Amino acid sequence: MCDNEIMTKNCILASNTYCLRTVYNILTYIAAFHVKLIALFNSKLKLGVTGRKRTFKKIESAISSGDRSLWFHCASLGEYEQGLPVFEEIKKDHPDHKIVLSFFSPSGYEIKKDSSIADVVIYLPLDTPANANKLVNMVQPDLTIFVKNEIWPNYLKALKAKSIKTLLISAIFRKDQIHFKWYGGLMSKSLQAFSHIFVQDEDSRTNLESIGLNEVTVSGDTRFDRVKDQLEIDNHVPRIDEFKGQSVLGGRKHLARW
Repeated sequence: MCDNEIMTKNCILASNTYCLRTVYNILTYIAAFHVKLIALFNSKLKLGVTGRKRTFKKIESAISSGDRSLWFHCASLGEYEQGLPVFEEIKKDHPDHKIVLSFFSPSGYEIKKDSSIADVVIYLPLDTPANANKLVNMVQPDLTIFVKNEIWPNYLKALKAKSIKTLLISAIFRKDQIHFKWYGGLMSKSLQAFSHIFVQDEDSRTNLESIGLNEVTVSGDTRFDRVKDQLEIDNHVPRIDEFKGQSVLGGRKHLARW
């Protein structure tokens, strides 16, 4: 392929990506309007809408301009449990850094808003260019980690523009996902913002390599690390012994009295 053909192809790809990003941004603003409207009648959505209004103030009160920080992002509680073993190890290695932990879903934030892993826990604002640039400029993380399938084009663009090291961990990619479709150019390009991607299986690596992404390592599912950690801690609950007595039968007797 000659240089002119390569330049033409690159221009077409850039133009397509620009168009797709424009459509994505318009749809995001439309979704934001509808979410606020539906939240008037949905208590779970209302938690997210209300919580996102406080995000930037929470960051401002927790992170100063001279602080060094790390940013961990999870969609919900399940992704938090997947990421926690990694978060804990990184926190040990960087005790001088403040940690920002973000969630997209209320089911993660409301349960883990007091997590000891972080200095501040926030709702991730909707993925608009303005929100992405503001959050990245405020936090200025030395490292960002997204868990599993969190691909937010504007946040990833803002991180890449600042040359911030960004990792995706415990990810899994199937051939039928949008990243590998002809209309998925924006999503596949967004993946290029990751410095490295850690995937759960070999198929995921093969799928990423098919779109030119080679900074990929098969590392398995970090949920197994989380389960292992839970088994190794002291799970002894004195109240259970008191309830059970000397045998399972003792517990049955208690139940019978109840």
